[in-house]
Amino acid sequence: MKLIERPLYLRQLEGLINTPDIKIITGIRRCGKSKLLSAFSDYITKTDATSNIIYIDLTKIKFENLKEYHALNDYIEQNYRTGVNNYLMIDEVQLCRNFELAINSLHSEEKYDIYLTGSNAFLLSSDLATLFTGRHMEIHVFPFSFKEYCSYFEIKDDYKLHFERYIKLGGLAGSYTYKNDSDKERYIRDVYDTILIRDLVEKYRLGNATVLKRVAEFLMDNVSNTSSSRNISNALIAAGTETNYKTVGSYIEHLCNAFVFYEAGRYDVKGKTYLQSLSKYYLADTGIRYAVLGKRNMDWGRMLENIVFIELLRRGYDVYVGKLYQKEIDFVAMKGSEKIYIQVSDDISGDDTFRREIEPLLKIRDAYPKMLLASTGHDESDYEGIAITDIPRWLLEEAR
Repeated sequence: MKLIERPLYLRQLEGLINTPDIKIITGIRRCGKSKLLSAFSDYITKTDATSNIIYIDLTKIKFENLKEYHALNDYIEQNYRTGVNNYLMIDEVQLCRNFELAINSLHSEEKYDIYLTGSNAFLLSSDLATLFTGRHMEIHVFPFSFKEYCSYFEIKDDYKLHFERYIKLGGLAGSYTYKNDSDKERYIRDVYDTILIRDLVEKYRLGNATVLKRVAEFLMDNVSNTSSSRNISNALIAAGTETNYKTVGSYIEHLCNAFVFYEAGRYDVKGKTYLQSLSKYYLADTGIRYAVLGKRNMDWGRMLENIVFIELLRRGYDVYVGKLYQKEIDFVAMKGSEKIYIQVSDDISGDDTFRREIEPLLKIRDAYPKMLLASTGHDESDYEGIAITDIPRWLLEEAR
């Protein structure tokens, strides 16, 4: 498979070199965690010539004997070198039974700079504090962005056409190696099914995989719509699926923990408070929606909103759905002291649509930046202080 640099994540890892944390690379299956760890190892080799890198890929036969935690610990200790920086990198660490016992012991010795990747079934964000007794830092990886997609396919023009292709195909780059669309979609469905069955049904011993699938498909079909466990359970029951709101709530939590979906809570723009009721859920990758549901109820505007939401997370923002009186702001993105208000639209060529999309932003009275992202195909313009920006061009900007 062709490889491209992923500087956004490499910069995060570089900033954590020789800190006392256990560094854990997380993200949805097949988003590139193992490739990132390998690229980081290459970076260390180039920048720290005397370093000792203990790199263990537990999917390889030559490390088969290290799938027992005492053997893993002994191998690492035997390969330690004094007087240099010792980097411990383990890919698919969960293949060693009771790996956390070895990692916690090694970490307590304060001799190793530790980096791990693993299956979501064993390294869910919600499990990390329980697994590791020392400090840990999570580096979260997303599927390929549109910018990375263009880099992979060496796209240098006609971005609008390629962007429509990206919406359907998504960023699970393993699918890019297949020549025809049916094989690409089959690859994505296989990844998705593995997450549902192996990472969730088997790990949590869920009694009914069908209900989990129905919940996930409902969320896919209702990306950008406000949802609650109760209204989802009511809809599923009406469609003939036997369930209840507690089960639905638990399954939504599992799907978010496995990084299939991300939750966007609500934020009161006027009161500057976070609201507890009714969240929105966005898919990790739009290619999953197309591969699983096909063209059924396809809404391009909501897919654009999904892509913008994930891109904001990728760029390090905390993202909320804004409420202002009876109006809604698609996103309130916050990072430190920075705040941006964002509306997303597929088409603003009509006056009525433009006014509808711009009106909520015009009602915000503070001085934070405001942006309307749409498929304009033009350079950025300004309307009463609001930046009108083409979505593909915004996605191609360098993430900061």
